[in-house]
Amino acid sequence: MAPLPNVPADPHDDPDAYVGLEVARASERARARGWATVRTLPPGAIITMEYRFGRLNFEVADGVVRRCWKG
Repeated sequence: MAPLPNVPADPHDDPDAYVGLEVARASERARARGWATVRTLPPGAIITMEYRFGRLNFEVADGVVRRCWKG
């Protein structure tokens, strides 16, 4: 597979560091660290599997981030 041209890099950040944080605090922190998009999802949400550079996904239950991943 050929390399993708002009693809922006994701911020150098550890998604696991957001697990356990209150969602508003986690979103604020993610944007401050350079994430262009922060998406919050309920547990078990049906989502597309496309990868978006600069997007951080939060699975949130009871206002707390339970899982976090890039793309």
